Amino acid sequence: MAGARVAPAITATGPNSAKMSAFVVDWLNLLIRWSHLIVGIGWIGTSFYFIALDLSLKKREQMNPGVYGTAWEVHGGGFYHVEKYLVAPPALPSDLIWYKWEAYLTWVSGFLLLIVQYYWNANSFLIDRSVLPLLPSQAIVISMLSLVGGWLIYDRLCKSSLGRSTPVLAVCLFILIVGAAYLFTHVFSGRGAFIHVGAFIGTIMAVNVFGIIVPNQRKIVASLLAHEPPDPRLGAIGKQRSVHNNYLTLPVLLMMVSNHYPFLTSHPQSWMIVAFILLLGGSIRHFLNRHEAHDPFLKFAWTLPVGIVALGVLISMTAPKPLEIAPGMTVSDADVLALTAKHCTMCHAAKPTHDGFDAPPKGVMLQTTAELVQHKDQIIAQAVQGRAMPLGNEHGMTDEERKTLGAWLQSH
Repeated sequence: MAGARVAPAITATGPNSAKMSAFVVDWLNLLIRWSHLIVGIGWIGTSFYFIALDLSLKKREQMNPGVYGTAWEVHGGGFYHVEKYLVAPPALPSDLIWYKWEAYLTWVSGFLLLIVQYYWNANSFLIDRSVLPLLPSQAIVISMLSLVGGWLIYDRLCKSSLGRSTPVLAVCLFILIVGAAYLFTHVFSGRGAFIHVGAFIGTIMAVNVFGIIVPNQRKIVASLLAHEPPDPRLGAIGKQRSVHNNYLTLPVLLMMVSNHYPFLTSHPQSWMIVAFILLLGGSIRHFLNRHEAHDPFLKFAWTLPVGIVALGVLISMTAPKPLEIAPGMTVSDADVLALTAKHCTMCHAAKPTHDGFDAPPKGVMLQTTAELVQHKDQIIAQAVQGRAMPLGNEHGMTDEERKTLGAWLQSH
């Protein structure tokens, strides 16, 4: 999720204790992030593979009874012959493979990372008091309730009459996610808002597997073992949720890495950025899916202009704006160093005084004018044109102070 090295608030006394606490949390953060990537790749890979497999199935002259379609594949020097049954074959082997743990562990590791990175450091990463002055406990409760509430609303939409129409349901889901993004951007910091859009979508995807897809598959298997005809509706519902997960994958991936790009998270209308990311990711996924299905190109060619327009709007919206500096405004070296000492050097110093850091983030130090000039472009992007820095705006850096910093940087 976030890329900075950070530790929770330190209560022990002494520099050695603080450094050790930061070191331990750094390793905890790294290991959870690593595991999140590993299981996430497994989940996304199986999602992409099975949707592509479904779309490549063909009816052939000779197929076993109950088979919907088959596919021949080649990989790693071997050939594979895959058959799909819409409900279940007359008999099932004891070594039936269930693809579920990748989804479960992706969500669990992601939520642990949310705790380590955002809950334990709510004042730095989750809360921006210029957006909404929250206590850490309040921000965490809002976070948890939003994830649960998002799933409940989504599930009701799918089960309602609206869920019978794929286009209508797609529009409703788009509105739900953009509405959540609007809420998050008016409650949390820029980073916190985007990561919560990702967590919001990821929770929907994971509970689809845990609460709908796998239970429905288990019911089908139970019916088969009881020599009862399985309910085809269970398979259809599972397929619907699986397709939703497939289309949400590309947007959620971008949300999860968004914290590295302040031109996204610090945009004044960042919730609109989310809307166009959904359009861009969804159109790309649809294009790839229809290509895998070998549809005539003209049937899905419309997705290309939709994706191009969405990308163009995103680039246009996030393009850097000229610095608004008052004519004749001059800032002395002493003034700018006083400003950075107030807002920046508690983290960006050779020996940070901020409890959450045992080393300057990304090795960036801002203690001298030479260091400020060295990192000029980054500072302008993150602290002058954007509001990504200081983290959580803990000491209330004002717009006037940002302009002052920008004026000095622009003159050097």
